[in-house]
Amino acid sequence: MEHLSLKRKITIMIAIMAAMFFAAINQTITSTAMPRIISILDGMDYYTWTINIYLLTSTIATVLVGKLSDIFGRKPFILIGILLFMAGAFLTGTSSDVFQFIAYRGIQGIGAGIIQSTAFTAVGDLFAPRERGKWMGLMTAIFGFSSVVGPTLGGYLVDHLDWHWLFWIFLPLGVVAFIMILTLFPKVERKQGEGIDYLGSLFMTTTIVPLLLAFSWAGTQYEWGSAQILGLLAATVVSAVIFVIIELKSKNPILPMHLFKNDVVTISNLIGFIMNFGMMGALIYISFFVQGVMGITPTYAGYVTMPMSIFMVIMSALTGQWIAKQGKYKKFALIGVPVMILGMALMVIMNSIWLAVLSMVIFGIGLGLGMPVFSLATQNAVPHKELGVVTASSQLFRNLGGTIGIAVMGTVMSNSLKGNLKNALQSDSAPDFSKMDPEMAKQLTAFANPQTLMNKPLIEQTQAGLPADVQPLFAQMIAGIRDALGDTLSVVFLTGTLVLVVAFVLVFFLRELPLRTSNQASPEAGGDAETASGAKGAGASSKTAGVKA
Repeated sequence: MEHLSLKRKITIMIAIMAAMFFAAINQTITSTAMPRIISILDGMDYYTWTINIYLLTSTIATVLVGKLSDIFGRKPFILIGILLFMAGAFLTGTSSDVFQFIAYRGIQGIGAGIIQSTAFTAVGDLFAPRERGKWMGLMTAIFGFSSVVGPTLGGYLVDHLDWHWLFWIFLPLGVVAFIMILTLFPKVERKQGEGIDYLGSLFMTTTIVPLLLAFSWAGTQYEWGSAQILGLLAATVVSAVIFVIIELKSKNPILPMHLFKNDVVTISNLIGFIMNFGMMGALIYISFFVQGVMGITPTYAGYVTMPMSIFMVIMSALTGQWIAKQGKYKKFALIGVPVMILGMALMVIMNSIWLAVLSMVIFGIGLGLGMPVFSLATQNAVPHKELGVVTASSQLFRNLGGTIGIAVMGTVMSNSLKGNLKNALQSDSAPDFSKMDPEMAKQLTAFANPQTLMNKPLIEQTQAGLPADVQPLFAQMIAGIRDALGDTLSVVFLTGTLVLVVAFVLVFFLRELPLRTSNQASPEAGGDAETASGAKGAGASSKTAGVKA
């Protein structure tokens, strides 16, 4: 599609961005409202699963669709992705318990993975790597804009309307996006002679699923050394070995192993994995600090996270322009990642809303500078015919990093919280319920659970209904629980900071290749995909799914 006129390309980009915004706004609108929703569904023990299932299904869908879209074209898959996402969003809004909620979020994840993979790969079809930087910045800005509007709107809706409307309000936008893609997106003929790697797809799935299940359950439902977790990890290793053998022998592998002979692809994917591990694992708990520790309603919690999105939008758009102008990208990562580390380090010591806002601003600046680099570097390092599959590999590592990071951070939080809660309730400053009516004391101690901190109306309602002499004791207990949660979250954010430091070290090993001005293979790359993949100046590529952070 590189040969199309600029006017035609812009028209197609409008359709792509409409689809991206539909998926992004439905994702970000739940960020500040999720703790309240899960609290209402009485499923806080499964909180990480509401995030993990979305990432798990989207990860599998992204990798499967990456290779398939190289064969059949992007259009049919982005249309299927929109339909699945709409169905998942509608069903999620009908959930009556947390298990239905998780299942329907899984359907949403499949749709989101397909949309992300095909949309960003299509950008690579339209534009050469040198020119692609500008559009990567705009695509990041689309997600960033949804991150500005979504959390605040979600907080407002969950405070003033039934929570189900969070998943239904933007369904008409999905219809518009579907029609735009159907009418504006060009159809590409199937590449003849290329089969589908069914066996590889199966064993890739049987590798990813037990891996994510192991990290999701370890430390929460099962001990890390339990038979269940060790069994899942063993199944992962066995499936992974079989998967690699299949891919090495397959004529059309779903994830070609020769991609990883390319040091740019390998290092970029490792950095994406580690960055998402630290970033997603820690940022998912920022709402716990704002709502649980500071006692802010979901509506105002959105205002706290908004600066990060605003500055990410600004910096990603500027970074895209600078990369396109200079043809260089590594220095933006060398600046952006340390800025992200500084922002997360501030989260470790934050004790006020204003410090939380400052940390969000700094983190957003670093995010806008650094995150677009690694997808572009990966895309620029392989031939254009492997556009979809290399994009899928990038998204695979990022999603795995985010999912495992959330699970590991959840374990860190759970283990730290137990000790902090025990100390808070047994310290000299803890309220003394020994002289109180046993039934009322039992009622109050039931609130010694961080889940209740997410439901501010319930706390206020309970305190107002207590006898006047008991209300100060209740307030004292809630304050102690908030302090315990705050200390716990500091440990979580510190872990995320240390993980980002590892990503920064790896940036120094990233080899910078000149950004090509055409999607055609370079002379050195020739026509051989495997040689090109390992060559210094290999062909082009696509996608920016990782830009989404």
